[in-house]
Amino acid sequence: MLRLGLTGGIGAGKSEVSRLLAGYGAVVIDSDRIAREVVEPGTPGLAAVVAAFGPGVTTADGALDRPALGAIVFGDPERLKALNAIVHPLVRTRSAELEAAAGADAIVVHDVPLLVENGMAPLYDLVVVVDASSATRLDRLVRTRGMTESEARKRMAAQATREERRAVADVVIDNDGPLEKLEPQVRRVWESLSERAAASGRRGRME
Repeated sequence: MLRLGLTGGIGAGKSEVSRLLAGYGAVVIDSDRIAREVVEPGTPGLAAVVAAFGPGVTTADGALDRPALGAIVFGDPERLKALNAIVHPLVRTRSAELEAAAGADAIVVHDVPLLVENGMAPLYDLVVVVDASSATRLDRLVRTRGMTESEARKRMAAQATREERRAVADVVIDNDGPLEKLEPQVRRVWESLSERAAASGRRGRME
């Protein structure tokens, strides 16, 4: 098994890279998706969040009210730390279950937005960073996600810098341009990963 950590700043295009890798055959474990699953209605995760932040963080039908929770934790490091202390262990447990279910020859891609911020780079065989300039990311967030420029800048500022992400990268995918320039880069990365996984498998059989 080859374990890959995939990350990138908000608006860099990490989700598109993840989608392309999945299409090539990677087993993608999406931390954001799991983070939503572990706080769905009826889960222990949601119960723990409500106990910590109050019933005001749920909607009338009992689901997590993400904007309400975001208003509490965004900009408050201590409250955010409390939320992460609830959610992160649940995400790690579920991620480990999904990885264990992958085949021994699988290329497993852990899609982790806050990989750098949480010091997770050493957990993976390789780290791939999807990179784009701040101007490009800001434009995408405003144009395609409907954020105000102020909101987008705050989200970007709350994450690691480009330099911090690139410092832990084994591979950097440049996504400053149009989509048609992204796919060939991702294909080359996949071919390299496949070669590495095959070589590792051969060494394992020889040993």
